[in-house]
Amino acid sequence: MATGLALGAALAGGLTAPATAASAASGAPKSGTALGTCAKGALCLWPGQHFWGERRTYEVGAVRMEDCRRLPRRVSAKSFANRTGHPVTVYESAECAETREFHTHPSGSWTPEGAYAVRAFKVWEH
Repeated sequence: MATGLALGAALAGGLTAPATAASAASGAPKSGTALGTCAKGALCLWPGQHFWGERRTYEVGAVRMEDCRRLPRRVSAKSFANRTGHPVTVYESAECAETREFHTHPSGSWTPEGAYAVRAFKVWEH
């Protein structure tokens, strides 16, 4: 799959306030962190840190599992929320190449400060 799982923003280099197990599992806001809006069953991406800018939403039913999904040209994301019900790997490379930065995030994770500009992603079956 990828280099490992991140809860919240741990591996993506972002910082979030501590979360309780219940809030992490439910996707509920963590103390002291303002989260962007993201519906259950979706991957949401924002161009700026802290969920700033126009949100792009990818519904899990409209994304082919385990295929590389490139963001539109000249579009990248610096914050994101995974509410797909599946692990999602985000890539710095637009081709999902593992020669650049990439991290896998479990469903229910929110990353307000990505460590790099996300240009592609994959939604995993398991």
